[in-house]
Amino acid sequence: MSLGVEADRLKGATAVMTADDTSFVEFVRSRADRFLDLAWLVTRDAEDARDAVQDALAGLYARWALLPTGDEFEAYVYRTVVNSCLGVIRRRPRSLPVAQPEGLPMAPVGADPAQAVAASDEVWRLCGALSPDQRTAVVLRFYQDLSFAEIAAALGCRESTARSHVHRAVLALRAQVEGQR
Repeated sequence: MSLGVEADRLKGATAVMTADDTSFVEFVRSRADRFLDLAWLVTRDAEDARDAVQDALAGLYARWALLPTGDEFEAYVYRTVVNSCLGVIRRRPRSLPVAQPEGLPMAPVGADPAQAVAASDEVWRLCGALSPDQRTAVVLRFYQDLSFAEIAAALGCRESTARSHVHRAVLALRAQVEGQR
């Protein structure tokens, strides 16, 4: 069940909603898919991603009226989702997840679609070898298109550390690709 549908169900079950409840439901409707995509890319598992987003949104709802505003709000929300994803990763059993091809983004159609799909699968496999912090930084930088300052806020670290995570991840990915040639 998508979070938007869940939000609709929640709204229908509530007799009287306050302005805060309404704003939270609207927030969930507008951002749920984006948070699920982010969580799926970080956790690499659809069920873990749903659990992480649900945990993050439950925590946000409990503090909704007290959350910061402006840019601090965005950083706080991303940090909550990222921390929830990392918490799910820490709690999961020590086993290697199997990539779920049906969950991979569609590869762009080029001259040979098979090559594009193989390249997308290889990038996804290589990203799976990164540490959770590096993978999260790469997802936030290249998928969510966040600045290093926003990544640092989401990860709860300094901007230089966020840059380092992305830089080292790119170096590791490059080394893996060159080692396969």
